[in-house]
Amino acid sequence: MARLVLNETSYHGAGEIASLATEICARGLKKAFVCSDPDLLKFGVTKKATDVLDGAGIPYAIYSDIKPNPTIENVQSGVAAFCASGADCLVAVGGGSSIDTAKAIGIIAANPEFADVRSLEGVAPTKHPSVPIFAVPTTAGTAAEVTINYVITDAEKKRKFVCVDVHDIPVVAIVDSDLMSTMPKGLTAATGMDALTHAIEGYITKAAWEMTDMFHLKAIEIISRSLRAAVKGEKAGREGMALGQYIAGMGFSNVGLGIVHSMAHALGAVYDTPHGVANAILLPTVMEYNADATGEKYRDIAKAMGVEGTETMTPAQYRKAACDAVRRLAADVGIPRDLKGIVAEKDLPFLAESAMADACRPGNPKDPTYEDILSLYKKLL
Repeated sequence: MARLVLNETSYHGAGEIASLATEICARGLKKAFVCSDPDLLKFGVTKKATDVLDGAGIPYAIYSDIKPNPTIENVQSGVAAFCASGADCLVAVGGGSSIDTAKAIGIIAANPEFADVRSLEGVAPTKHPSVPIFAVPTTAGTAAEVTINYVITDAEKKRKFVCVDVHDIPVVAIVDSDLMSTMPKGLTAATGMDALTHAIEGYITKAAWEMTDMFHLKAIEIISRSLRAAVKGEKAGREGMALGQYIAGMGFSNVGLGIVHSMAHALGAVYDTPHGVANAILLPTVMEYNADATGEKYRDIAKAMGVEGTETMTPAQYRKAACDAVRRLAADVGIPRDLKGIVAEKDLPFLAESAMADACRPGNPKDPTYEDILSLYKKLL
């Protein structure tokens, strides 16, 4: 048996931000609490959403105390601000940081017994759905708008923890590629490689099944053909990435990920490494490690990435072809090849311990040891 959890409603396409007010009003909601990061406010991206609220006469409060890797403190001050605001719904405008913060705020506001943010780690037994969340992604990568996961950083303990809760999924996702058009090249590349990692890890994870395989293979195909163009700023590439990353989210949210994410979470917590960059550097090397536990799946991945002649390849050939295709895409969009300049060797034992303790590790197709993870980090130095 398998379970599938998706948004009640989602909108896709340029200009769909206009649907935000309609959806809020249709639910009889009266005031929004807008979660968005300081840069998006500064560059007028958040305004594309608040203009729609203004136009419909929907009052709102803005909360922007959100870091790129959101912290326990960001969530706590957000809960206090939400409760003081009198709002009855959340509008999350941004990438994973803003949407994850909104999820944690919405869950705690509806389940005050979980006010200790750390108590939400893993699969928390919350009783009530989050305060309604309307998610408006501005990056094409995390798919936080369609997932049941969010990630919070414990700055004190230098670790990230993953929360998995069906109650946190946004009721409405508005995936409008116009709101992604201001993403700089580096962010487009990093978030795009994050989406590819979701699709590949979701496809080979232990819990994968036919329904999620369908999403993941289609996502790999769309992302592979769209990311280079998106990084160049081409409209078709941007639109492809907006769709591809969402489809990947429909899949992985329901079956989990693997140790690329476990290892990336550790890097984000210790060095504040952007999540997409960490994933992109780790992905091909971890794919090589997992290859012999994936059956024929790398043949499908290579084919979806546009590799020709996969039908006649041996397992060794198509596994190499899949890893090479990922490396080539990462290089083409300017992702660093290794962790030099990011990781200090003295931190490797702590990083490996953190990755072993991460909620994504059990989904990996191969069960890694602490030594396995340590050697994967070392390989990338």
